[in-house]
Amino acid sequence: MAASQQDRSAKSAAKRKEFDEKELRHRVRPGIHQKLADLMEWHGIEEQAEAIQLLIMNAHALGPEGSAPALAIPRHEYTPSKNVARQLHALGIRQARREDEKEAEDEWPG
Repeated sequence: MAASQQDRSAKSAAKRKEFDEKELRHRVRPGIHQKLADLMEWHGIEEQAEAIQLLIMNAHALGPEGSAPALAIPRHEYTPSKNVARQLHALGIRQARREDEKEAEDEWPG
């Protein structure tokens, strides 16, 4: 005789409690979801939870130094062109002069 849905749910809940399972939830934007989908496709993984568990276990197995590149926060570097740098510098000088003038006005009584 097949177990009822309620019996299966109770058995699953008891198993989760026995093994101290924790549920992780994480919201991601489409770009991150696509990267996970790519990883899953490349390695023939069908379940997202399995892929995430494998990523965590394998990163942890690399240790602190080995896993550092995988967990580094990607930073976008920006190097302005000489023309843009010149314009930013000129703008900064103009703003500094305006602030100096305003301070000078504030100092005069009257």
